Amino acid sequence: MSGRLIVFAQALDGKAPPPSVDASPFDPGPVIVAAQEVASLTPGETVELDADLLAFPRRFETAPSGRYAVQVVLDRNHDYARTGRGAGDLLSAVTVLDLPTGGSLSLDTELPMIDAWTLPATAPAHVIVDTQSARPSIRSFDLHSERLSRFWGRPISMRGYVVLPPDYTPGGRRYPVVYWFHGFGGPTYNLTQSAVRFQQRMTRGKMPPMIWMIPDMTTPTGTSEFVDSVNNGPWDTAFTNELLPHIDRTYRTDARSGARFLTGHSSGGWASLHLQLAHPRLFGGTWSTSPDPVDFHAFIQADLYAPGANVYRSGDGQPLPLVRQGASVSSFETAARTEAVLGAYGGQLTSFDWTFSPRGEDGRPQPMFDRTTGAVDPAVVAYWQAHYDLAAGLARLTPADRRALHGKLHIWVGGSDSNYLDGAVRKFDVVAKAAELDAAVAIVPGRTHFDLYTENGDTFGLLDTIAAQMAASSRGTNSHR
Repeated sequence: MSGRLIVFAQALDGKAPPPSVDASPFDPGPVIVAAQEVASLTPGETVELDADLLAFPRRFETAPSGRYAVQVVLDRNHDYARTGRGAGDLLSAVTVLDLPTGGSLSLDTELPMIDAWTLPATAPAHVIVDTQSARPSIRSFDLHSERLSRFWGRPISMRGYVVLPPDYTPGGRRYPVVYWFHGFGGPTYNLTQSAVRFQQRMTRGKMPPMIWMIPDMTTPTGTSEFVDSVNNGPWDTAFTNELLPHIDRTYRTDARSGARFLTGHSSGGWASLHLQLAHPRLFGGTWSTSPDPVDFHAFIQADLYAPGANVYRSGDGQPLPLVRQGASVSSFETAARTEAVLGAYGGQLTSFDWTFSPRGEDGRPQPMFDRTTGAVDPAVVAYWQAHYDLAAGLARLTPADRRALHGKLHIWVGGSDSNYLDGAVRKFDVVAKAAELDAAVAIVPGRTHFDLYTENGDTFGLLDTIAAQMAASSRGTNSHR
């Protein structure tokens, strides 16, 4: 077996060892992480891991002496930075060791493959019932893409789910179709539960009957965002030229552009907004929530265009935060350097490079910023601006494209977004107003990245508002304005 061998250590300070030791770039906590690549391990073989070559936040040899809970994982799929531990990974039991002396651990547990429809053991009874009742109305798709396969030189498919309305019949009426894009990371059952949610809300009359399409944006390098990328391949072209026609041929969609809608949250919010801007006439509107940075003057907390820009430090040398949760719990530097140890690609920040950056001489994307210093590469940023800064692209639209987009842009973001994404949305709104697009931009006071959808005590109430506006738009009314 081969993969990335990752060791996690947490000081016990007199406490009992936890059941597992792990770290996330967004909330690394008091955990030291070290890693190295290993190849061709066989049962019974021993491998030495030098926990000082690639480690964060410190080398193991500099850790305060004491007793630590230590756990080792062999990430066989190189996707730890995106999804954490998953099927096929090997891990050890949590072992108490004295550091910096070190010790031995055994990779003796293989994590099983879990079906996407398998719920966690802690799932509430009503979630289990809803999943069972919704599943007959949910179809999966696995569409071979000629364009993506040519790019990669091997078979590549676009996958996901189609959610049919409760009264759907093969020879019956046609329905508006909504393309919903998920956020970054998360277990596979998140997509199935999103499909269940849409089906159940339609069944209970909370949302009008529509066909909901859930494409999986996940790639080995992070997420595709459904853009054409020199690193990831022509995902936009494949989506618009292969997947959309396939859905229209296979299901009873209302194929008018005015009845074809986009929506999504976080990375999915960015993807939905990008597709509407890139194809003003193909879609009837986007309802994008908490999108990833849509103006690179506010990339989280950094202005990428500023002279001497740095994503780790502000102009006065203060650390720039990445996560806002009451007080900031993770700086941009902590997240980036933790992610660099967990995996060479696939993490949230590395995913931006794979999606937006030009290709380097080594065949990998050129990094937008130096992982050690945080210094921004202005040449790479210039490429980002020319291709993927949505506000900059909006300003470059032709008058005809602006007319085609009039009234089609709807954006929500929390005024206290957990990743400071409200800053870029505010700047995008200024550009949209200057372009006279009649964009509906809502900055919801006090809301974060994770409670934006709550309305009247309903955790997903905003979905009903969005669906109602889409249905009104498909009927040719302007009641949602």
